[in-house]
Amino acid sequence: MKEKFFSTLLIIISITAPARAEHKHNSDSQTVSEKNWLQQETMTGVSTSLNDTLEGADAGLEFALSTTQIYQQNFHGGWRTSDHSGRYTGSYDLELNVDLEKILGWHSSRLYISGEGSWPRTEGITEESVGSYFNVNDDAGGNRSIDITEFWFEKRFRDGELVLRTGKIDLTGGFECRGCAVAFDGSNYANDETSQFLNSALVNNPAIPFPDDGLAVVVHYNPIEWWYASIGAADAQADARETGFRTTWHKEDYFFGICETGITPHFHSAKGILPGAYRIGLWYDPQDKEYFSGSSVKRDDMGFYLSFDQMIYRENTDSQDNQGLGLFTRYGWTESEVTPEITNFWSIGLQYQGLLPGRDEDTLGIGYAQGIFSDQAEFPENQESAMEMYYNIEVTGWMNVTPSLQYLMDPAGDESARDAFLVGVRMQMAF
Repeated sequence: MKEKFFSTLLIIISITAPARAEHKHNSDSQTVSEKNWLQQETMTGVSTSLNDTLEGADAGLEFALSTTQIYQQNFHGGWRTSDHSGRYTGSYDLELNVDLEKILGWHSSRLYISGEGSWPRTEGITEESVGSYFNVNDDAGGNRSIDITEFWFEKRFRDGELVLRTGKIDLTGGFECRGCAVAFDGSNYANDETSQFLNSALVNNPAIPFPDDGLAVVVHYNPIEWWYASIGAADAQADARETGFRTTWHKEDYFFGICETGITPHFHSAKGILPGAYRIGLWYDPQDKEYFSGSSVKRDDMGFYLSFDQMIYRENTDSQDNQGLGLFTRYGWTESEVTPEITNFWSIGLQYQGLLPGRDEDTLGIGYAQGIFSDQAEFPENQESAMEMYYNIEVTGWMNVTPSLQYLMDPAGDESARDAFLVGVRMQMAF
């Protein structure tokens, strides 16, 4: 599988790589060339906008290809430390944005397609070695050549004030308000396993039973610069590996519903604006869920969540410079008498960009998350806690390397499993 992927990758690079520009063969020009190659945003030098490579100006196509490689090892505790299975995982992401106004003349419309692939067959060391309820490697996806995880159409009305999106959709953090990730369960500092935290409890709220990426409809309303509201309905039985039509129309008519509203205030400081986002949401899941007692089945499960983040210190007055300190927190609640097992969840953490002198783009993140299990779920311990610290190093403009440390207390609420300590490293590259 890996051989097939890298063969395909080499073909793509050879097709899209621009011709090498002629330059004088002297030391100065060589130094400038090497410097530009290290600083450019993609390894091949191809802009994410295909407008620069296709004939004709402003073609309305944007393409991106990236890969993420992760190695983790459980040094202490959990189920076992000697199992090598799942220590290494890899994945790639393909994205295509199509501006339908420029191509077909459809006003304020676009099409978005996302494809993902992953390897090897195992899905990380969570179940093999650690035994955690939380996933310690949220990027691991098993042995998949390519899945079209998103394929949706978007139409904007009233100068972008109202947005309609329909198709195969990832519901988490799909919109922006004042540059902040919103709708649904977004976070500026804890929302991306390829550049921020690896532990799933610090990527999204595990108390929200988000379905797999599937057929959905979402409406996003942003009438005021600092306030928004969003509502969505999605196939509750979706399988991200399928188109979505089979699970939507050939199984029960279960549709997961979610709504969120929030504000994105800008506070003033001596060195400029401090942005923040304060979100509150409700979700509804109609699927049958068994009571822990096993005596009956309950439908119409509901819950609510909060997600806040705020920049509290800015190093420079330049509004385009994000160096500084930000904080985040999440909370989630669901009923305690039916599955799934987590009834309360909370997390808290920080992110500092540019902590070390001369390393303006590097990012330090520290987070703590705790899931409270239902009293009726029959876990030996009633909670699991996870701590993670990472330092994202910008090696070049197109490659980042991120060492990560995780410490898990009471993995899966199992009192016989010792607290686990994991060390990992992630490499992310944009082609």
